Amino acid sequence: MRILLAEDDPQLGDGLRAGLRQRGFLVDWVRDGEAAERELRSAAYEAAVLDLGLPRMDGLEVLASVRRARVTVPVLVLTARDGVPDRIRGLDSGADDYVVKPVDLDELAARLRALVRRAHGQPQEGLSVQDVTLDPAARSVQLDGEAVTLSAREFDVLHALMLNVGRVLSREQIEQHVYSWGQEVESNAIEVHIHHLRRKLGSSFIQTVRGVGYLVPRERPSR
Repeated sequence: MRILLAEDDPQLGDGLRAGLRQRGFLVDWVRDGEAAERELRSAAYEAAVLDLGLPRMDGLEVLASVRRARVTVPVLVLTARDGVPDRIRGLDSGADDYVVKPVDLDELAARLRALVRRAHGQPQEGLSVQDVTLDPAARSVQLDGEAVTLSAREFDVLHALMLNVGRVLSREQIEQHVYSWGQEVESNAIEVHIHHLRRKLGSSFIQTVRGVGYLVPRERPSR
């Protein structure tokens, strides 16, 4: 799950990035408001953690700008401003959630998963499609109740497809979901991950839409 972190404090930002990565997130970290606005407008993120006290462009300005541009990525505001008026301004500017520093990393991760889940219309923590169940918090997968061992990248590809069940994702869209800055992407990497997932979950679980991409249908096709 790829997220954007906008935090100008080097020590806090480094700690948040490391902690969220340990909890299975792919984290792109920017340190000022202009960079945050640019990334939110141009890149595909499942969610964003946005500090309000950013240099070059305040977090509230970033929020207002991207919402005017109809950027719908869920945004969790992270700030030292704990007054009720500040929280109201953040939420009214387009924030989806609000956490006051210092924040517990497990709580932050849970809130991010909840934001992503709601954005995709998923009412529960676990994703269940056909006979496959995926738990984002535990990063575990089961097929018909039996545990399935996946690599970290296979899990991320599967998570992206199951979050978008019934919707076709192109190879480029999947890459945006599962690779962060600086990670090398081989030309056939997604195809290889899809091949391995089909071998482990059944050949019909992920379908190829020729010339478009891949999707997980809500029901397996009848034979």
